[in-house]
Amino acid sequence: MKLIILGTGSTGNSYLLKPDNGKTLIIDCGVNFKKVKESVDFNINSICGAIQTHSHGDHSKFTKDFIKAGINVYMSSQNQKEIGIKSHRIITIEANKQLHIDDFKIMPFEVNHDVYCFGFLIHHPECGNTLYLTDTSYSNYIFKGLNNLIIECNYSEEILDNKLNNKEFLRDRIIGSHLSLETLLEMLAKNDLSKVNNIVLIHLSDSNSNAVQFKNIVRKATNCNVTVAEANQEIPFDKYPF
Repeated sequence: MKLIILGTGSTGNSYLLKPDNGKTLIIDCGVNFKKVKESVDFNINSICGAIQTHSHGDHSKFTKDFIKAGINVYMSSQNQKEIGIKSHRIITIEANKQLHIDDFKIMPFEVNHDVYCFGFLIHHPECGNTLYLTDTSYSNYIFKGLNNLIIECNYSEEILDNKLNNKEFLRDRIIGSHLSLETLLEMLAKNDLSKVNNIVLIHLSDSNSNAVQFKNIVRKATNCNVTVAEANQEIPFDKYPF
């Protein structure tokens, strides 16, 4: 399995889980579809579908292009209403109801954002249990048997306080809708990481984060392989680290 990062952060989010055997799953539709086509060598039939977290443009802007290419996009009914797109290619999914897309088993669950938003627990034989969690202020759940994590680390409270101490509205919005380094560390400490191969930090704020610092802190706290996501990056993403 490979994790291909086409985009991360406020400029656009889209991630591909590309197995060695089987079809590719896309997570979020926030980057130009041209990048998606290039990443699968223009073989659209190799894509089994796309799952979408929520309606904000950095996660949904290019949904129409996915649909035009004949790709099913799975999302909540609230998400459909907010993006205002109707198509037989949009498949409604619900929180805590598992779905199967090719060889992927996916459990959507609600997170804490300023619009209705899903996180996903994704299982595939090649990558095991993968947690995808972004655009949330905290996690309501403890997860068992994780092998890989793709998880937001948007800001640190210290940096935010120093930069936005006179901008209370913006500061409160960030705190209420995104995952901080400090909250991430608390969450990771509550979960069993003994079988985790990769922790990939995504959706870092351009102005309220420090990629090198965040990577080192999370690695020290977890003893796991930690990567800070960058656009056009490819990461080995197997169930085991060998």
